Amino acid sequence: MTAHLDHPDHPPGVAPAGIVKDPVCGMSVDPATTQYHADHEGRPYSFCSAGCRAKFVGDPARYLEPAVHTAILPMSGAIWTCPMHPQIHRDGPGTCPICGMALEPEQPSLDDAPNPELVDFTRRTWVAGVLSVPLLAISMLAEMLGVHFVPPAWSPWIQLALTAPIVLWAGWPFFVRGWTSVVTRHLNMFTLVALGVGAAFLYSVVATVTPGIFPPTFRMHGTVPVYYEAAGVVVTLVLLGQVLELRARAATGRAIRALLHLAPKTARRVAADGTEEDVELALVKAGDRLRVRPGEAVPVDGIVVEGRSSVDESMLTGEPAPVVKTDGADVTGGTVNGTGSLAIEARAVGSDTVLARIVKMVAEAQLSRAPIQAVADRVSGWFVPLVVAIAVATFVVWNLVGPEPRFGHALLNAIAVLIIACPCALGLATPMSIMVGTGRGAAAGVLVKDAEALQRMEQVDTLVIDKTGTLTEGRPVLTAVELSEGFDRATVLSAAAAVEARSEHPLAQAVVTGAKHEKVLVAPVDAFDSQTGRGVSGTVGGRSVIVGNAEQMTMAGADASALVRVADRYRGEGAGVMFVAIDGRLAGLLVVADPIKESARAAIAELRDEGLRIVMLTGDAAATANAVATAIGGIDEVYAGLKPEDKARIIGELKAKGAVVAMAGDGINDAPALAAADVGVAMGTGTDVAIESAGMTLTKGDLAAMVRARRLAKATMRNIRQNLLFSFLFNGIGVPVAAGVLYPVAGILLSPMLAGAAMALSSFTVVTNALRLNRARL
Repeated sequence: MTAHLDHPDHPPGVAPAGIVKDPVCGMSVDPATTQYHADHEGRPYSFCSAGCRAKFVGDPARYLEPAVHTAILPMSGAIWTCPMHPQIHRDGPGTCPICGMALEPEQPSLDDAPNPELVDFTRRTWVAGVLSVPLLAISMLAEMLGVHFVPPAWSPWIQLALTAPIVLWAGWPFFVRGWTSVVTRHLNMFTLVALGVGAAFLYSVVATVTPGIFPPTFRMHGTVPVYYEAAGVVVTLVLLGQVLELRARAATGRAIRALLHLAPKTARRVAADGTEEDVELALVKAGDRLRVRPGEAVPVDGIVVEGRSSVDESMLTGEPAPVVKTDGADVTGGTVNGTGSLAIEARAVGSDTVLARIVKMVAEAQLSRAPIQAVADRVSGWFVPLVVAIAVATFVVWNLVGPEPRFGHALLNAIAVLIIACPCALGLATPMSIMVGTGRGAAAGVLVKDAEALQRMEQVDTLVIDKTGTLTEGRPVLTAVELSEGFDRATVLSAAAAVEARSEHPLAQAVVTGAKHEKVLVAPVDAFDSQTGRGVSGTVGGRSVIVGNAEQMTMAGADASALVRVADRYRGEGAGVMFVAIDGRLAGLLVVADPIKESARAAIAELRDEGLRIVMLTGDAAATANAVATAIGGIDEVYAGLKPEDKARIIGELKAKGAVVAMAGDGINDAPALAAADVGVAMGTGTDVAIESAGMTLTKGDLAAMVRARRLAKATMRNIRQNLLFSFLFNGIGVPVAAGVLYPVAGILLSPMLAGAAMALSSFTVVTNALRLNRARL
């Protein structure tokens, strides 16, 4: 058996010809020489060892799931970053040079296995905990109750034997990170832990090995006291706090993993001869015809070419009601088919799918920084040096004027100051809330591009909205057919659709689609002609048909006066009208309009209740814009007939007057305005340009999600402020108490052990409070 590591001449992850990857360990293996093979679902796999083969056979899905991830979001080389300082990027795992925290993969992953640091720290915590119990029994019970489990002369040596593994092995990562913080001049929580634990341990070792060097004033009951329990228990408690924090942080990645798991592992591809086969998702290409059976997840983005079914799009929109899909309807990868069978044509695969873009956006947002984080950064910049100065001052004061043994009190109080002041809670306050909040938003159909957009959204007082595609559906539909005496609906609609099918006018397709929807026969047309600015004409079934405006009717000799007033009423409502004449007689009137979205009225009302001022900007005519605004209600101002640059200019004017503006739009013409606003909000059904220009995206393209976005922003920022307030209060109260300010009046001192427990509790409290956002009602 021969196993190969990646050769420098080959790109990472690409094996030489004939070489394959062991799916368990990732090693390159030659199938011709290795003796370890296994088949799964008809596909052969090769392994570097019997151990890897056994793991694969026991649970193949665990090692094959990353292939699904590759199909959704290809990896171009893992980049590792710090969750608290996302500006740090490394090619592999390690620790952050600023805060000392373990780096995490920047790209989302399907791997739900525990963080290696969590596994390592859990093992260290168990070892430290087991050794700390006898250490406490020997030291504390002897001191407080006079109960001696070992002879007093042996006690320091036994405590040293118990403490050395705790400090030098279990706590070693703290010293490594503490030293790195000094070398890089980024003092952090590990600086304080290393100083405090190191001082207590080194002093105790010297007092144990060479007690004779200490003057008589250092002795208590004839012996030099040691403080092994302070060093050992503090390491144990800090480790425990790190484990609890790492476990809680792992929960923030569940939102991304839940999204990744929405994509099925395989797709059922339909061949040209009609045969069907299951293929890996990574093998699906745009243009492939796929079968989606009842109850299955849609594998990729596509368009329905056959069948009818209801599809659950709640993963995309947050709305529980299924959406009916028929021929021509768009479907999104990851949504779930109902009881019908669908045939779809793949349009977007791999990293181009909506699901892949959502995953990427959520991952980037979780690593972004809100402006409020600058507060914590500024405080952290001077906090650690200040704490060290306070610890030194505490040691000096207690050593000069404290009660006997002065040195012992001075050392323990200084250590307590260093331990309780660890700024871990302060550093976690903002990023934890951002990570949880953005994940919660993704589940509710609100994608946040960066944390700044989330913070600004909370401050928004003016919402500027585009009309077409935002308040309305964005596509014209046939809404009414008015008939002249002697004509029926089917006849008029069939004749009009026949000539409009040859027209390139934007409203023509609405007529044709309306006729098909009503199952009206659209006959062939002869002698088709287009009269620019007036309408179209042709011969349908031997009858002359004309569709156009009132001027066209007059020229054709058809009297349109009977329906002019009706036409004016529809125009006043913002609709477009087309007269229809058959064989020189007025047959009827077709009404085409861009319908208002069903949720628009309720969403605008809720946004008004939130205290927002609503402004509509549109390139459409004033009559149409005002008609839509009236129909919806609650819109304060309407600006019509605008060009893209006009929209950006008006937003600039609103901002100049002191307004904090959010802009919601979906088209290319909205991109300048989205970029000019304090917060750009793109409709997920809109263009890629609009989405790229925005700080937030509403996946369904529904203003109801704007209400959820606003509530998400408020809940997240409230959570951040709670975390920061708790962190500031904790350190503001804890440091003076640890320094001993209450001792003269109340006799209260804070031991390093209690300080370590309080420090771990503060970090855990901040993380737990951030996780409450997962239950926020939006």
